[in-house]
Amino acid sequence: MNREQLIEDLKGQIIEQLNLQQVTPADIKADDPLFNEGLGLDSIDALELIVLLQQKYSVKLANAEDGPKVFQSVGSIADFIIATKAEKS
Repeated sequence: MNREQLIEDLKGQIIEQLNLQQVTPADIKADDPLFNEGLGLDSIDALELIVLLQQKYSVKLANAEDGPKVFQSVGSIADFIIATKAEKS
């Protein structure tokens, strides 16, 4: 799966997982911040994103300290998934 397709898939999955009813995939740019001024997600949403990664992509966040970097944007989540899958193969 290429990065662009993964980003598009993630946008839809994030909207569904977090029940963001007023948001469409087109509203989310790959490099927009997910927390604070971006989508305005909070720590509960971060936990939901961790569950999403485990369920859909079988990837786990090894260190909690990596969270802010991994969940910075949809693009950074996609990069994390690609890097993690590459390490496993």
